[in-house]
Amino acid sequence: MSYSVLIASDKEADIQALMSALKTATSEHYQIESVTKLSTALIFLEQHHVDVILLNLSLPDSEGVNSFVRLSERFPYVPILILIDEEKNIIDFSSANADLSGIAGYLLRPTFSSLLVTQTIKNIIQHQLRESSNFVEKTRAEIILNSIGDAVVGTDLFGNIDYFNVAAEQLTLWARNLARGRAIMDVMPIINGETRKVIRNPINLVLETGCPGSLPVGSIMIRADGTELNIEDSTAPVHDVSGALVGAVMVFHDVTVTQAMSAKMAYFAKHDFLTSLPNRILLNDRISQAINLANRRHTHLAILFLDLDHFKYINDSLGHAVGDLLLQSVTERLCACVRNSDTVSRQGGDEFIILINEDLSGENASLTAVKILHALAIAQNVGEHVLHVTTSIGISIYPNDGENAETLIKNADTAMYQAKDKGRNNYQFFKKEMNDRAVERQLIESQLRQAISKKEFLLLYQPKICLATGVITGVEALLRWNHPQWGDIKPSRFITIAEDSGLIVEIGRWVLREACQQMKRWNDAGVALDNVAVNISALEFRRLDFASTVSDILLEFGLAGKYLQLEITESVLMRDVDLSADILRTLKKMGIQIAVDDFGTGYSSLSYLKKFPIDVLKIDQSFVRDIGSSGEDSAIVSAIIAMGNSLNYLVVAEGVEELVQEEFLKKLHCKEAQGYFFGCPMDAQSVADLVAHRTDFS
Repeated sequence: MSYSVLIASDKEADIQALMSALKTATSEHYQIESVTKLSTALIFLEQHHVDVILLNLSLPDSEGVNSFVRLSERFPYVPILILIDEEKNIIDFSSANADLSGIAGYLLRPTFSSLLVTQTIKNIIQHQLRESSNFVEKTRAEIILNSIGDAVVGTDLFGNIDYFNVAAEQLTLWARNLARGRAIMDVMPIINGETRKVIRNPINLVLETGCPGSLPVGSIMIRADGTELNIEDSTAPVHDVSGALVGAVMVFHDVTVTQAMSAKMAYFAKHDFLTSLPNRILLNDRISQAINLANRRHTHLAILFLDLDHFKYINDSLGHAVGDLLLQSVTERLCACVRNSDTVSRQGGDEFIILINEDLSGENASLTAVKILHALAIAQNVGEHVLHVTTSIGISIYPNDGENAETLIKNADTAMYQAKDKGRNNYQFFKKEMNDRAVERQLIESQLRQAISKKEFLLLYQPKICLATGVITGVEALLRWNHPQWGDIKPSRFITIAEDSGLIVEIGRWVLREACQQMKRWNDAGVALDNVAVNISALEFRRLDFASTVSDILLEFGLAGKYLQLEITESVLMRDVDLSADILRTLKKMGIQIAVDDFGTGYSSLSYLKKFPIDVLKIDQSFVRDIGSSGEDSAIVSAIIAMGNSLNYLVVAEGVEELVQEEFLKKLHCKEAQGYFFGCPMDAQSVADLVAHRTDFS
């Protein structure tokens, strides 16, 4: 080991004696420098590292205490040994110079050459090195503890704070100089988050037991300003080298945000994110509880399965943001229709399930379903849109329709599809025979997905007749499905399923292409028809690309827009009046005719109809069918024809099957009609033949 020594003395004897003693040391090597003046010593120390200074207080340029003071102030971490005469008693010297605190020790003349001198110098140097090392370690530890995010608090054996890092200041809002010396309970009062009662600080418990500890979950620390933090900690005892307990250290951090996030995650694990309604997990739990309660009280419960009618159209046309707002609006109305003891749940998409507790054989379920149908029938203001939405409801009853949540929900779902099949906007109770219908529905949907690629669809065309001349003016394209095993399937069996599954878009596009292509063929063959009419579903009409799709198809076959008539129901147009008007205006610019199909069955609001660029009103066959036998229906038909003529609409009566109906329509100056009285749906060649023979139906 090598040490550097500076001797500051103007006495040559001191220098020689000390150098001789240090050079004879066997285990250490000393690099020795000597100076005779204080000024020289100061300059040397500025430029060189020195492990110890051997100082004679009487120097030519500095006398007495001043020499020590100047050196120690400039170089406080270098130990200084004072060289004194033997005859001067060390005690007397220390008493006379009581302000010389910090002196590392004394060396007595003339004993410099003794082994005790070298041992003393070695001990002083090594002690200073240990002090320096400890200082570095302590400084490093201080920096580390002040850099970490966790708060660190240390106390003595009595629970009084003796260490406080920066993070502890930030979390407790106590300044460390004010916290030091205070009892831990004064600086860090802690309460139970649920009971709000004060609980003991873990440091006090650790000091009592000598074992590590921690706070219970949900503990809250009261800060200096009275605000609260949820904290988690780890507290451990501190022992000295002999193993005796001397204090404790607590490391803690703020978990307020973490616990809030955990609570939020736990909440949304059982609740729908969009509506905050219970989800399927929580609903199943509540149904199980309700079943147990019903068994004890010998009562019933009901499950209502709701699916919004044509909700897909709103999402596709107005976007998911508007759809989400509508779902939130629907949620408010559903919750207003049930009791506090019932549960409204969202299953995803536009499906809701309602649990009716302690139902009396379906009585409350029926009343609730009626309330819901009435509540949703009222137009809803969603952002800038006024939207109309209805719902189809299926109901199952415990224990008749199932003994567990899964079966009850499944059967209510099945009943809901029955409500869809019966025209939507109604409710149906589950019946066991509905399961057969549900199986059939799934089978039809799976077959529909293959029908286009397998070319199982075909179009038939029903003539439209000018009642004044009897001449065929145009045709309506009607979809048929010829299944290889099932034969001809009526549209009433598969159209609703196609709409609910979304397949109607692909099917509708096929129908539009096929009809336009056939119209082009008739034109090229000289078959005189004004147009071909195609029914457009709500899901097709609301798609953002609908108008462009129609344009592309016309362009594909080189067909002018005037040869195409699009039939759209009132209910579809009225879902969003402004959007519908925009779409219709785009179509009109292509020369396409717009017909309102099934007129009279929907809103029939003249003020709204005037907003649409309409060409044709088609009177629904349900009114035409009872002409002559029902005075009310005759009056309705008369009013529609009169209104249509006054607004210069072309009025077409559907479903004409008898002579009396034709004669009635003629008298009222209805322009056109179609139905089995004039001709059933036929293939394209039959239409061409019929037109070629100029059949007169007048």
